[in-house]
Amino acid sequence: MRKVLVVTEAKAGNLRGVSLESLTAAQRIAEGGEIIAVAFGSDAAHYANVLGKHGANKVYIVGNQELDVYTTDAYSQSLRQVINEVKPEAIFMPHTSIGKDLAPRIAARLGLGLISDVIDVQVEEDDVIFTRPVFSGKAFEKKKVVSGIPFATVRPNNIPVEEISGTIEIVHFYAEIKELRTVVKEVVRKTTSGVDLSEAKVVISGGRGVKSPEGFKTLQGLADVLGGAVGASRGACDAEYCDYSLQIGQTGKVVTPDLYIACGISGAIQHLAGMSNSKVIVAINKDPEAPIFQIADYGIVGDLFEVVPLLAEEFKKVLVNS
Repeated sequence: MRKVLVVTEAKAGNLRGVSLESLTAAQRIAEGGEIIAVAFGSDAAHYANVLGKHGANKVYIVGNQELDVYTTDAYSQSLRQVINEVKPEAIFMPHTSIGKDLAPRIAARLGLGLISDVIDVQVEEDDVIFTRPVFSGKAFEKKKVVSGIPFATVRPNNIPVEEISGTIEIVHFYAEIKELRTVVKEVVRKTTSGVDLSEAKVVISGGRGVKSPEGFKTLQGLADVLGGAVGASRGACDAEYCDYSLQIGQTGKVVTPDLYIACGISGAIQHLAGMSNSKVIVAINKDPEAPIFQIADYGIVGDLFEVVPLLAEEFKKVLVNS
């Protein structure tokens, strides 16, 4: 039996799906032990019931107003205090921009054994074994922590979420936050389609073959039909066809959707590093020799401006009839 702490994360007022994946990871190793979730911000109490339905026995609500917007100082001070209070035997948190900033700092301060970008976790002969991709997703390594408490960040869309019934205890915890080096005065959010690219189940991605910002509207049409998000290669971003927030690849976001449709993307190694672990990959390209076809499960040689609208229409028919 292990006591496991799960650090949750919300975005724009909604609990991120990868927080629930982290709870499932905790269930796998707790072996009947206590699972404690921690939620930050003045609205954190809204997520308590959802966390309870996904395995949390106890939820720490750290409701300091300073935590409504992420800053490294406020969150690191607060999380350290929660860890010292709970004294967990393992910790999970989402592998997001926040997780990538916060987890190494906490691990270094408290002497924890950090393993980042985890896609699976199992118990083998009483050892907790973590699986993570290496070499841009071409291989996987299994690791265990030999010094310090295991602290893992979980990559989105890899651990199936499991619901579990039970009762929860809610603990209101006030963190003592001292002087902050950074204070956020205002947050201006970009208008998006509403689907988080890093957690989307379907991603329609475009490269230089999309040719223009107008071309990305064609991809958005298919994404809307499938309830997905639009992504892009670095080439498309460099050409100013779309915003860099859509970039997928070694220097952009890493995505692992159920369905990845690559439109007009040649398949440079840097781009493959960000999407090669997608469950199903469909490539659409006029060049039959494009490297993207080597990793695609399905390939369509053709003009994306003809193929994508046809796919959108066919998917509409299927979805209406289903």
